Amino acid sequence: MKAAIIVIVLLVIVVMRGSMYRLNEGRQAIITQFGKPIGEPITKPGLHFKIPFTQEIRLVDKRILNWDGIPEQMATKDKKFIKVDTTARWRIVDTLKFIQTVRNQRGAKARLDTILDSATRQIISKQNLVEAVRNTNLILDNIEKKKLMMAKNKKAGTQIIEEEVFGEIEKINIGRDHLSQQIVTAARGDLAGLGIELIDVQLRRISYERSVEAKVYERMVSERQRIAQKIRSVGQGEKAKIEGRIEWELKGIQSEAYKKAQIVRGKAEAKATDIYARSLRGGANFYAFIRSMEAYKKSLKGSSNFLLSSDSEFLKYMQSDK
Repeated sequence: MKAAIIVIVLLVIVVMRGSMYRLNEGRQAIITQFGKPIGEPITKPGLHFKIPFTQEIRLVDKRILNWDGIPEQMATKDKKFIKVDTTARWRIVDTLKFIQTVRNQRGAKARLDTILDSATRQIISKQNLVEAVRNTNLILDNIEKKKLMMAKNKKAGTQIIEEEVFGEIEKINIGRDHLSQQIVTAARGDLAGLGIELIDVQLRRISYERSVEAKVYERMVSERQRIAQKIRSVGQGEKAKIEGRIEWELKGIQSEAYKKAQIVRGKAEAKATDIYARSLRGGANFYAFIRSMEAYKKSLKGSSNFLLSSDSEFLKYMQSDK
């Protein structure tokens, strides 16, 4: 009797355990009977019941899930070969359809790879590279503002070195965010048939193919060298201006000094002439004496030897009167 009771209790426990299941927050379930889904998806968390042994529970996530694509090489409309790395957010909105088509998240990942990669390639190939890189034309607006400022400074005589690359900057018409939205629109219809809602797609990273990347780097180096050469040229021009101004100022100073020196020399010569004139008026003998002293001073230097007669006029003032 006790054994029968124990068996009954065990059977009840097994049946109860087989008929009850707990659904956690963030999960949803669908009941399958002999592998065939029945009823509506169960989304409310808590304790639920099913028929034991014949019915099974298939749990799927109802949270927002992430999808990370594999970087794929593709060509843009302007023949630029790039690698595009995309990511997306999605969620299961029709559990029954999801289980019937892709069965689980692994199957969903495979279909997402195919559909999103195809949509991304389709959208990117229809646009130039710049549309996938930038969102706005703000850089062009800033360049225009800088050009206006440079024009004003040029009129004012102020020199500004242009360090920005004003060429080869293309204007965008769509932009990166709108391209992402176009990818969502292109892929959403196919994913809806799988019970999946595509929330958004982001172009996470865009890089050049290696051979193209090397050419881009070479062009960047060349552009930087051009700007550096322009800066050096402007610097040489400023150097020449400064040196010219210094030379002009130096010549001005020298000219002014020469002018003052000539004025002083002229005044001195005039004064000397006046003194000589007064001396002549004072007596011819005194003037002759002064001129003889000057001649002695200039000629009688060092160990020079002179052969002169005793009655030479040159020795007039050296001879003593007896």
